Amino acid sequence: MKRLTSVGAVAVLAAAGLAIAPAGASVRSAPLPASGFDQPAAVQSEQTLSAKTAAALGLGKGEVLQVKDVVKDADGTEFVRYERTYNGLKVAGGDMIVKRTGDGAISGVTYNRNATGVGVKSTKPTLSQSAALAKGAKAAGFKATGNQGTLVVYVTPAKPVLAYEVVTTGVKADQTPSVLHSFIDANTGALLASDDEVKTGTGKSMYAGTVTIGTSGSAPNFVMKDTSRGGNYTTDLNGGSSGAGTTFTDADNIWGTGAASNRQTAGVDAHYGSQLTWDYYKNVHGRNGIFNNGQGARSRVHYGNAYVNAFWDGTQMTYGDGSGNTHPLTAIDVAGHEMSHGVTEATANLNYSGDAGGLNEATSDIFGTMVEFYANNANDVGDYLIGEKININGNGTPLRYMDKPSKDGRSKDCWTTSTGGLDPHYSSGPLNHWFYLASEGTGAKTINGVNYNSTSCNGTTFAGVGRDVAAKVWYRTLSTKLSSGSTYKDARNGAINSAKELYGAGSAQCKGIQAAFSGISVPAGSAVC
Repeated sequence: MKRLTSVGAVAVLAAAGLAIAPAGASVRSAPLPASGFDQPAAVQSEQTLSAKTAAALGLGKGEVLQVKDVVKDADGTEFVRYERTYNGLKVAGGDMIVKRTGDGAISGVTYNRNATGVGVKSTKPTLSQSAALAKGAKAAGFKATGNQGTLVVYVTPAKPVLAYEVVTTGVKADQTPSVLHSFIDANTGALLASDDEVKTGTGKSMYAGTVTIGTSGSAPNFVMKDTSRGGNYTTDLNGGSSGAGTTFTDADNIWGTGAASNRQTAGVDAHYGSQLTWDYYKNVHGRNGIFNNGQGARSRVHYGNAYVNAFWDGTQMTYGDGSGNTHPLTAIDVAGHEMSHGVTEATANLNYSGDAGGLNEATSDIFGTMVEFYANNANDVGDYLIGEKININGNGTPLRYMDKPSKDGRSKDCWTTSTGGLDPHYSSGPLNHWFYLASEGTGAKTINGVNYNSTSCNGTTFAGVGRDVAAKVWYRTLSTKLSSGSTYKDARNGAINSAKELYGAGSAQCKGIQAAFSGISVPAGSAVC
């Protein structure tokens, strides 16, 4: 396997900045993030109004709203994301988005799976909890170290159903931990859906050269903790698979050697990736950390033994050392990809199955790619290839191709009604293809030394609107339009409406976003430019 590692010692400036935000197309003033917006305070304020909001929406008796997130535009417009309970039971898939104008009036509402009501005939199950637990454990397919179940209301595409949410924890055969949520019909015992909290990706190493990372402390006790980015910090698991790990420290604030044999090197790469991702979301989208609350996250390196993967588990990033423990999975796009799973979880919380699973994975590919372009690192230039540095296939080819996803032999270029039945890493193909087409358009071109020649699924040819525009549209779609069970058709409607809000109805940007969705065969919906 080709070995790609950082070359040379890494000079570090404490809490140093990294990159200049790339220039994007001008946008209309109203949809910009509100200056000085305090997201935690906004969440608390909206929660005090939740009962009045439920009444204004005409929600059924027993339905209670819980505020999850608030996005505010400069003109005062707010998008408030709620979750629901029914008669004290959690409603899985009951999430919704309420749009408020600057004067507080409700101007629109988007219900996940059109679930305007989430009541069920009875909250008394006929299936025993022990039977549901057994079904959940069987669905997991690994030896469980924990298995718990609670009654919930699960929103299917057809109707709300009383179900058990069985949470099975354990470790898969490839050393990846799992926190699997299985939804079991509380009357029939049918498996309705499953979703794993641990979202995984694949990679081997990075080659970023000498970089600057944010640290704290003073000689001889510098710490790999970035207080300027919410306290992002990086730890060494030293081959373990649990716990926080040991935070990296250093006497002279010069970290790593660029060789995998030096334990600090993987830490440098992971820390660099976390700060790049923080800076990208902050400087481009106005997002204050993964959770938009100013709090940083932990990155753990040297997980397990020869673990060829990396994952986000809901609170932190974890990287294995790859084949032979010599290829840490710490490439820029891998880091951006995995941490973007955290952003998705904190916003739309897209399921990891059906169309939503593909949208979830593609979102991480999109923003992992954008973090890589944002980094502007001469040793790992931006491209539309996913995992191009890892050489996991042994022949220099990347994991995925955004310009033509089917080149990996499994992903789909075009959306069909069967796309949602694929593994999310492959049902992500159409949205990855959309992002490339929206960014660059059709036809042959060379970008940063890589040749592309993408074609649309409907045979049309068109120019792209630029990756910065496409990414801003998709971020707004993710944060203000999509919910846990969203489909590709929802994504098209949401992206077109987001483009109209950002750039105006009839704008070239909106038309380009629309053309790209037609270009991956997602049929027209209610939203048009």
